[in-house]
Amino acid sequence: MAAENSAAAHPATARTLASAGNAALGFQDADDVLPPYHIEAQTSLVERPLRSLKFGEAFGVLDSYGDIGVQPGPEGLYFQDTRYLSRLELTVEGQRPLMLSSVMQDDNGALSVDMTTPDIRLEAHDETSIPRETIAIERTKFLFRGTCYDRIGLRSFDSKHRRVRIAVTFDADFRDLFEVRGTERKERGKRGVLVASDREVQFRYVGLDEIVRSTALHFGPKPDLIEPGRVAFDVSLPPGGRTSLFIRVAFEAHRAFTKPPTDTMVGEDAAAKLTLAANVGGARREAKDLGEGTIFARAYRDARRDLRALTAGITTIISSNDQFNEGLCRATADLYMLASRTPEGIYPFAGIPWYSTVFGRDGIITAMMALWIDPKFARGVLRYLASTQAKAVDPAADAQPGKVLHETRRGEMAMLGEVPFRHYYGTIDGTPLFVMLAWEYYAVTGDLETIRAIWPALELALEWMDRYGDRDGDGFVEYARDTDKGLENQGWKDSHDSIFHADGHLAKGPIALCEVQGYVYAAKHGMAKLAALLGHDPLAERLTQAATDLRERFDAAFWNEEIGTYALALDGSKKQCAVRSSNAGHALFTGIAKPERAARVAETLLCKDGFNGWGVRTIAKGEARYNPMSYHNGSIWPHDNALIAMGLARYDRKHEAARIFQGMFDTSLYQDQKRLPELFCGFMRRKQRGPVSYPVACSPQAWAAAAPFAFLAACLGVELDHARNRVRLKNPILPNFLDGVTLYNVRLGSSHLDIRFQRYDDDVTVSVQRRHGDVQVVVTK
Repeated sequence: MAAENSAAAHPATARTLASAGNAALGFQDADDVLPPYHIEAQTSLVERPLRSLKFGEAFGVLDSYGDIGVQPGPEGLYFQDTRYLSRLELTVEGQRPLMLSSVMQDDNGALSVDMTTPDIRLEAHDETSIPRETIAIERTKFLFRGTCYDRIGLRSFDSKHRRVRIAVTFDADFRDLFEVRGTERKERGKRGVLVASDREVQFRYVGLDEIVRSTALHFGPKPDLIEPGRVAFDVSLPPGGRTSLFIRVAFEAHRAFTKPPTDTMVGEDAAAKLTLAANVGGARREAKDLGEGTIFARAYRDARRDLRALTAGITTIISSNDQFNEGLCRATADLYMLASRTPEGIYPFAGIPWYSTVFGRDGIITAMMALWIDPKFARGVLRYLASTQAKAVDPAADAQPGKVLHETRRGEMAMLGEVPFRHYYGTIDGTPLFVMLAWEYYAVTGDLETIRAIWPALELALEWMDRYGDRDGDGFVEYARDTDKGLENQGWKDSHDSIFHADGHLAKGPIALCEVQGYVYAAKHGMAKLAALLGHDPLAERLTQAATDLRERFDAAFWNEEIGTYALALDGSKKQCAVRSSNAGHALFTGIAKPERAARVAETLLCKDGFNGWGVRTIAKGEARYNPMSYHNGSIWPHDNALIAMGLARYDRKHEAARIFQGMFDTSLYQDQKRLPELFCGFMRRKQRGPVSYPVACSPQAWAAAAPFAFLAACLGVELDHARNRVRLKNPILPNFLDGVTLYNVRLGSSHLDIRFQRYDDDVTVSVQRRHGDVQVVVTK
């Protein structure tokens, strides 16, 4: 403790000591043992191109060929946190085709792969039997309503009649996503596989949770060979001839029920010999009646219609920079690919592959950043989180009445309690963010019906903040996990080692995070306005005063003059974690920072230790646990930078916001498909080199996809004000890579309009190109 106190008093000393390495400081309490639920990384997600598909609760991670599991990694078709297909490899005469191109369609609707045949020797002699580039192979894959559709089109460009064998090898391991991530299990359920017909192979897994998970592979036309893990087609192609092969992979889960075993089942145990549910049988009958080609075409048509309906009416953006336009197109496609329909509305799942499920914090922040282009996200998030709000104390789930969900999982390990995430509430910031989003959503839409519907949940959330969130009654919201199975850190930086003192030692709880107090401040301010709208004037007055008091106490407790910014956190003894971090930027985002502090906070964030040329690091270089390759201690997160940029703009520091925007745009130019990843490493920017990737970052990630819209709104000063029926543009600027931007279909109430921004040196002109309705546009300084 003496060393901790000394370093806390002299942060510069701790930063000097850090250069000697963590071992010299004795960090064994955090660094010698892998934390629970750690994502192991024997292979990197960036070592080869991966392609992602998603629809609803199903998603696919494919290699650039559209295959699965040819090399070790996370590839697979997943449904409800379980891998339903772990291998799928296409070969021509036993060889992989030659790759020509592999692209996701612009709207992420399907993967399109162009390949050709390699040099093929059909007999054991030296002469080439079929020269390469003789047969073109065009593959199209997409997901829709619990099924993956795969069309393999073949076209001969040869002058001779050719006959080739196309083989597909496949398997289904039914591993829980946490197993794929690296968590070991002592026991598993029983798996079986059978050839159900001359066109179908079925895999079934009876889990320890008594759920039957099943994968059915349907093939068309009828294969010439069909085995439990392999089919083959003997394809005959005349000169210029064409044909198509189809693979349809359907997956589902249902409660176990028994049926006498069949002799054709191959597997570890007779308990796995169960029939598929009725809808799989229905799919088989449909295939028999229609043919796989017709089924593929109809599903492709319906998937396109579904996507068009989902994106109808959104605000779109065209700029003077074609590369930025491509990035926005990909970001939009990612947002709507990750959007899943729930009974309460659409919800953006957090990211692929590790987080393709509901996360409270991620959904809220994504909805905030995308609010001005499509408020449907916010409405769905608010209604869903209100419906799943905790109603009782449950230590195993870190739940108390009024607390907002952190995440939900539906895999076998979650159902059995092997991981605590079936319905898990271990987030300290989700609840105030939920209330904060409610006001922001109403301010843009005027949707009082939704606010009335979730009002009881908002009141419970307020009660949770004051009763359970403030564990020691000091007026700050703190966290400490209720069991040793929960997450150690419960803010957005939830790594086990992400909250620490200046000397590098980990903070002991209950921990009050800097940014969380800002979220509480904004939540109470917003809730006060909603309460006044609904006629709850005493509550509105009380909340307004509580927010004012919190701002004063926050400044007194968290400001650290020596480091020039707000402290990362207060530990359980109310000692500052005197560490320069990006968290302080969230104090600008929420407005809790006093105006006189804004310049110092901005300066610290954007100094050389904080800003590496691509973005603001989570932890500044020189801090004790700084590591540019870590998850939260020196890496760079696009969503974090977007919130910081919004905060800088709030305090009229637009040029600093534009500087971050520029860095993130430059980052996107080096990314596959110009897609901002979940995070990347925080190494300093160097000439003629791009940013350094993080090995297991999700891509796409919802709040990274929403970040470009937040950057643009911050620089343009976009504020949609339903109550005043106006679009306010506060001191708009454009970064150097943009000469002009046009916003199409900006909607406010029943009005919509197009707005053009044009940069002339440091000045930006604004013109309304089209207007429908009586909405007003106001440009202010």
